[in-house]
Amino acid sequence: MRKLFFSLLFLAALNTQAQRYELNSGWLCANIKDANATGNQISSSNFVLNNWLPATVPGTVLTTLLNNKMVPDPFYGMNNEKIADIYKTGNEHYTYWFVKDFDEKAIGNEQVWIQFRGINYKADFFLNGKKINAKTHEGMHIRANYNITKFLSVTGKNRLAVIVYPPDFPGNPNGGQGGDGTIAKGLTTQYTAGWDWIQPTRDRNTGIWDKVIIEKTRSINLKNPHIVTLVPGKRVPNAKQQPATIKVSIEVENPTAKAVAGILQYQIAGKTVSKTVSIAANKNAEITFADLALENPKLWWPSGYGKQDLYPVNIKFLSASQVLDQENLQVGIRQINNIWNERTQSMGAYVNGQKIFIKGGNWIISDAMLRFSDARYDAEVRYHKDMNLNLIRIWGGAILERPEFYNACDKYGLLVFQDFWFSGDCNGRWVDPLKKEDQWTRRNYPDNHPLVLTAIEDQVKMIRNHASLAFWCGGNEITPPEDILNPIKNDILPRLDGTRRFFDFSNSDEMSYNSIGGNGDGPYGIQDPKSFWAEKTFPYNSEVGSVGVGDYESLERFIPKENRVAPQFKSKPDSVWDYHKYIGYDQYINPYGKAKDVKDFAMKAQLVNYDQYRALMEGFSNKMWDWYTGSIIWKTQNPWTALRGQMYDYYLDPNACLYGLRKGSEPLHIMMNPLDSMVTVVNNGFTDRNNLMVQAKVYDMDGKDYFYSQVFNSIGASSVRRFFPINDFLKKLDQKDGVFVSLKLLNEKQEILSENIYWLADKDGNYKGLQNLKPAALKVTALKKSDEKVEVTLTNPGGNPVAFFNRVALINSQTGKRILPAFYDDNYVSILPGESRLITVEYNGDQKTAIEVYGWNVERQKVTVQ
Repeated sequence: MRKLFFSLLFLAALNTQAQRYELNSGWLCANIKDANATGNQISSSNFVLNNWLPATVPGTVLTTLLNNKMVPDPFYGMNNEKIADIYKTGNEHYTYWFVKDFDEKAIGNEQVWIQFRGINYKADFFLNGKKINAKTHEGMHIRANYNITKFLSVTGKNRLAVIVYPPDFPGNPNGGQGGDGTIAKGLTTQYTAGWDWIQPTRDRNTGIWDKVIIEKTRSINLKNPHIVTLVPGKRVPNAKQQPATIKVSIEVENPTAKAVAGILQYQIAGKTVSKTVSIAANKNAEITFADLALENPKLWWPSGYGKQDLYPVNIKFLSASQVLDQENLQVGIRQINNIWNERTQSMGAYVNGQKIFIKGGNWIISDAMLRFSDARYDAEVRYHKDMNLNLIRIWGGAILERPEFYNACDKYGLLVFQDFWFSGDCNGRWVDPLKKEDQWTRRNYPDNHPLVLTAIEDQVKMIRNHASLAFWCGGNEITPPEDILNPIKNDILPRLDGTRRFFDFSNSDEMSYNSIGGNGDGPYGIQDPKSFWAEKTFPYNSEVGSVGVGDYESLERFIPKENRVAPQFKSKPDSVWDYHKYIGYDQYINPYGKAKDVKDFAMKAQLVNYDQYRALMEGFSNKMWDWYTGSIIWKTQNPWTALRGQMYDYYLDPNACLYGLRKGSEPLHIMMNPLDSMVTVVNNGFTDRNNLMVQAKVYDMDGKDYFYSQVFNSIGASSVRRFFPINDFLKKLDQKDGVFVSLKLLNEKQEILSENIYWLADKDGNYKGLQNLKPAALKVTALKKSDEKVEVTLTNPGGNPVAFFNRVALINSQTGKRILPAFYDDNYVSILPGESRLITVEYNGDQKTAIEVYGWNVERQKVTVQ
């Protein structure tokens, strides 16, 4: 017992370890003109803060104003026009003081640090009447770290005051991509001056926009750990693995006046690697551990290919039975390589030795006003997993994404293609009459090149340990200037990372050889679905896609009632639709019948959405490894209430784009080539699939089925196989009203592995049959499986027509409003006569739920969850 007692005391001493917490509430703010005092005065405890506003930190000035109801919601209607733009007001209008009182003190060898993970654009910091920073902090994309031990009050009562200045060049929001382009003269978000998918953000994201963190250590500060995993050879998921090599290094800072000796160690998978070190006074040293060979590691795989196993890693510095500091992180063991594909003339992505066909989505930013949260990041990344995508590209006109975003990508298996902060629009690739300065001048934005290099070093260190981070990219559609590009390629990334491919720019020939001409990405806008099968585009297309109008419930959230007017072919849309960047659906709506009202339009838009993105990914997959090594949708999400390029709306409500893309991106997928009706199967997996039953049926508009064929066959790993055409059969049927084609892929147990239903137009290219489709009395039941899961069964009795294109929505049973976010394993589903479908819905929160279902020829009904 005595030994146990002293062991517990020893453990207690070891657990007297670093403390880390956020300053994320209790902030106050005032405009610089209203504060009318210096930082030394404001940060003194006797300075009176009467009438100061509650501030949102992390957050922007605009967020604080919105939360104090001083401006209207800029995401609704034309409200953004009612908010003063910084270009017209001048920078003082959005220059604010932020103040936070907090308790903290240092005793003995304790050290206290403060980190501002993101401030836009310049800032000075004051604590207890003294200035912390010798030089004004500059740059949105860089952390500010300070040792504040000597500034702390002996009473433990402290006041922090921060003055935040907007970007020096906010730019004229004149309607150009990035406005007049001068927003890019500083190291800040270019989209805030407006783009073709967003209106200008009035404060240009000014504020303490990311976390403020207090860390207490003892006499040592551990920072910027670097963990590299090497997984040689070709691996298979769920198998016994050969060893992986773990390489670990970390920066160790000693801010004290005496040398500190101790043991530096890290732990992973029950293994401990230690090193005896001594850090000189007032020095920062990078310490490298001996390599660890980890036996039979659990590997991290991209979504659709295997599990996303993560290992907790603890790094600590021990001295005199004390933990002086420690770092904790999660690491995925994997290796990413790139091998040029001579056939496609594009780069091929390999993970753990296996080639991965890239199915990606372009990402702007989670929220245009930078209202980030772990829950929102998790939901958005999960939607990308639900689309059966395996990569997200972070577009260069926004930010280098936050660690919390990368945590979600690690969790769900989304590789990340990370751009740095350049765009062809602002940085001079094209002639643009809306830009203030010429191409030669814009080519050298931002003005402060050393600041850019410092920021890149800092941000690389921040995210480099994430398994999901796969590729670096110099910029969107343009390289950085040479004196930035060359240090990135030849020094910064080799020195600080060394494990990931760097592409000079997003559509460079080293990524995807442009033999066609033009910009090297696209097309944009709605395409004839057949074109994705027929026309060869860029072999690793970094941007291709278009539409994304949500359903009526989505439109209700941000379009005033008087503006909910259905757009008509070749007519100018309503002003609010235009303001929210509507792309015309034009001739693709009319074949379903001219929209009678906005509800009818929204429903028909979903048919176009689904067909568009299913065809896009099917067309690319059909030429996997022949024409293409991958494609990246432009774009999959919006940080604002725009009416284009989104699989779900700003409020996290999915539309049919998501489920069309989900269907077309299935890892094992059956599909029909619209050019020749060839029934085709694509297998993205690493193993052959044998004893597959391929089945094709056709249904007319009355629900009568015409059996065509079913065959047993197989398909090799990571390949496409063509089975049989049904064109001759279709020609024999009377297609005056159109037909449904049902494809199913079954295993030997007659379990459905993939199914797909196409609706074909009549000979004139219209959908007269759909317009006259008889009602189907769909039976719906809903069963609660857990506090966060509901199973919905849709049954279409025999004798009915096809119950076509049904939307399932989880709603609050009391308010009737949709529960968001909610995750459906399928949606916008069609149920064949005599068949049933089981839909699983997962959601967060303890709410009273019901299910709402409606379809093309199915009456809207609400069903109680049993």
